Amino acid sequence: MSLEERVYSVLVVSAAVKLNTALLDLLPESRYQPVKIVNSVSAGKRAWNERSYDYVIINSPLPDDAGIRFAVNMENSKGTVVLLLASAEVYDEIRDKVAEHGVFTLSRPLSRAVLTVALDWMASARERLRRLEKKTLSVEEKMEEIRVVNRAKWLLISALQMEEPQAHRYIEKQAMDHSISKREVAEEIIRTYT
Repeated sequence: MSLEERVYSVLVVSAAVKLNTALLDLLPESRYQPVKIVNSVSAGKRAWNERSYDYVIINSPLPDDAGIRFAVNMENSKGTVVLLLASAEVYDEIRDKVAEHGVFTLSRPLSRAVLTVALDWMASARERLRRLEKKTLSVEEKMEEIRVVNRAKWLLISALQMEEPQAHRYIEKQAMDHSISKREVAEEIIRTYT
């Protein structure tokens, strides 16, 4: 699937009506949905609790907070890419606080072209996170399989007085003979001996 075919969910946390309108023009429904706009950090937190988003765009400051801590917390959420918009006067200070956490920052005022480029960068970052999530999931699944197989081996050792290499070979042979995974064999052993 090409980048143009991907659909991203977006949470905009901004009290600036003009910016919100401009963002809606840049976020066509064919590529960005749902797009939720809220006007405070507290409303942003509530929206996040309802569902996660691929992108969070924060226009700082907000009526109830500057949004810096919220930006960092959102960036630390699995798979979310955060863009923090700040006025030129405080841009350097805010960028220094959030850059180490992976939060993208832009200085206001913004042009349409800059926002478009920023959205493209966010798409690239989100896709990189997707690949990392898949790798992490694969490693976690493999580790879980090893745990299940080890548990089954220990059950064979204790219930049938097998040696560890013998239990290991038994599980492998059963998997080959029945054309199933070692995990499936291990799960059956666990059901049988527990």
